[in-house]
Amino acid sequence: MTLGKSKTLIVQYTPRNERSSTKKILDAFIGEVKNSDIEKLDLAKDVPNFFLEKNLDAYIHRNYLGETLSAEQKNSMAKMDRMTEQLKSADIVVVAYPMNNFSMPAAVKAWFDSVMLKGQTWDVKNSGYVGLMNGKKALTLVSAGAIYAQEPMASMEHALSLTNLEFKFMGYSDVRGILADGMNADESVKLSNLEKSVKQAKSIAQEWYLQK
Repeated sequence: MTLGKSKTLIVQYTPRNERSSTKKILDAFIGEVKNSDIEKLDLAKDVPNFFLEKNLDAYIHRNYLGETLSAEQKNSMAKMDRMTEQLKSADIVVVAYPMNNFSMPAAVKAWFDSVMLKGQTWDVKNSGYVGLMNGKKALTLVSAGAIYAQEPMASMEHALSLTNLEFKFMGYSDVRGILADGMNADESVKLSNLEKSVKQAKSIAQEWYLQK
C-alpha cells in the first residue's frame, strides 16, 4: 500500500563527499524517494555528543531513576534529546557511512548512543527489553575496502551487522542493509559491486515509496 506523506530521515557520515562510494549509493536511493519529506543529518558537521560524566549522570537520573533534571543537566542532554526526537519523528531512517577499521565511524556510534535512550526508543518491561519503534523502516548503506563475503574477512565485519542489531533492538519492523564491499579491489570488482549496491538501493526505495 502507499505510505502517504511520510518523513524520511537521512543520517549520513560521508566526509569524502563526491569521492565517497557510500554517497553514490545514498544519492541513488534519494533519487527514488517519492511522496516523503526528507530531513538530513550530516554527522561530519553536526557531530553527536559522547556520553561523558555530566550527560551520562543526567541520563541515568532522568531515564532510569525518574528524577527531574536541573537546567544544567537538561542542557547537557539537549543535543541527544534533539537527535532522538528527530529519529522518533521519522517513518523511515537511512544511515549511510563507510566502514572504518571493521566497524562504524565514531560519529555514527555516538549517534546511535545518542538516540538509543531508555524510555524513548526502547524500554524495559516485565518481559525484558522492548523496542518502541514498531511500524518504522530502517536502511543502512555501508561501503568497505575489503571483501567480506567469506572467511576470514566475514567474521571481521562489525559495521552493517552492528547497525542492523541496533535497529532491531529499537523495534524497527523492517530492517535492511547494503554492504558495498571491495571498494579497494580491482577496478572491475569495485565498479561491479558498486553498481550492484546502487541497484539494490533503488529497488528498496521503489518498494518502500512506490508499492501499491
